[in-house]
Amino acid sequence: MSNTAQSLAGTRIASLLDENSFVEIGGQITARSTDFNMASTETPSDGVITGYGVINGSLVYVYSQDASVMGGTIGEMHAKKIARLYQFAQKTGSPVIGLVDCAGMRLQEATDALNGFGEIYMAEAMASGVIPQITAIFGTCGGGMALIPAMTDFTFMEEKKAKLFVNSPNALDGNIASACDTAAAAFQSEETGLVDFIGSESEILGQIRVLVSLLPSNNEDEAYTECEDDLNRACPDLANCAGDTSILLSQISDNNLFFECKASYGKDMVTAFIQLNGATVGAVANRSEIYGEDGTLKETLDGKLSPRGAKKAAEFVEFCDAFNIPVLTITNVTGFKATKCAEKTMAKSAAALTYAFANATVPKVNVVVGKAYGSAYLAMNSKSIGADMVFAWPNAEIGMMDAKSAAKIMYADADAATINENAAKYATLQNHATSAARRGYVDTVIEPEDTRKYVIGAFEMLYTKREDRPDRKHGTV
Repeated sequence: MSNTAQSLAGTRIASLLDENSFVEIGGQITARSTDFNMASTETPSDGVITGYGVINGSLVYVYSQDASVMGGTIGEMHAKKIARLYQFAQKTGSPVIGLVDCAGMRLQEATDALNGFGEIYMAEAMASGVIPQITAIFGTCGGGMALIPAMTDFTFMEEKKAKLFVNSPNALDGNIASACDTAAAAFQSEETGLVDFIGSESEILGQIRVLVSLLPSNNEDEAYTECEDDLNRACPDLANCAGDTSILLSQISDNNLFFECKASYGKDMVTAFIQLNGATVGAVANRSEIYGEDGTLKETLDGKLSPRGAKKAAEFVEFCDAFNIPVLTITNVTGFKATKCAEKTMAKSAAALTYAFANATVPKVNVVVGKAYGSAYLAMNSKSIGADMVFAWPNAEIGMMDAKSAAKIMYADADAATINENAAKYATLQNHATSAARRGYVDTVIEPEDTRKYVIGAFEMLYTKREDRPDRKHGTV
């Protein structure tokens, strides 16, 4: 490790990687520009430390911006170092992790710096779907720099000091930072959905290490570790977790491993990585209840699919499909969110989710644990849009809508007794899990406590799955 690594930027790298594993690349590079008194300005490593090391034995490439060198601004050579790091990463099939602390574009280098931004964008675009890209923001990340984390797969943000924005809060008409800090971690995680995890610096670095250990190194690799958990382990309390499916997923995962992404955004949907028989699985689950760590109910949701939840899930499924990570869906949804705000993007977001599942060729398993009504159910990895295996709990309800509403529509002029009688018939004949299984829409009705072993068995069976899609450049949904 070079002397430049003794800065805060270097300390972050040392904390992230396995001890003494970092090897710096381009440590002697400095700025080339001499305009605006730059000739007399020291720019060690041109404000960014780049190199490689290992996390739990796996090779990763890292760049860390040094705010002590011209505010960590991006100049020509700064950008070229990052772009070159991407070249190494793609050649060797290894993730890139960016530790961001940057005041933006270096004004003294003007068009050279601007071109450098473009070179980074291009490198990210070419690496997308080939190697995992992770960004952690510890300081400022503004203007064109904000596009860099937005183009990566996962974004982490320090909860107090980090700032992420295209336009600063005070530059927005009718807004000031004290009223609504649009650059803050809370806003970026809760409102924009750009940030996956917020926390202290040490928490972020620890979470990145966990994430890297769960992901394949590239799109041709596999994410697998030895399983020490019982493959046939029963989960006796699982039936009580149909509301808060984050708890359900942690219960069925090997050793209860559960890594949630974008937990603060689109809370009606859980997107997380779990492990089943040692293999990383991407999990997508509807959620109607949120429990705190103390076991008390913190929030109740309406059981509807929201635009945010659909968008969040669609992006997650696309990532999993790109990196050959199997997808498990836990379905419990009664329809689409019905508000004026939701209606603006509901159709487009639900279509994106439907397309993501239909287009994905990885093994796909669905477990219906509660209600599964209408087109919202179809969008949640149903048999009709390509789920390989569909399981349902005995109390699952699968159909157009709830039985009482259906009876009211079919017998609009009938009295209450007739409606109730036909609602009971409808529930038995149309909405019951068994009726769906008789038509082949559900493969097996299972007891809740057996969910883990059935899902593991399904993914084992699907391990060698191969599925082609029509010859095309790409879809347009």
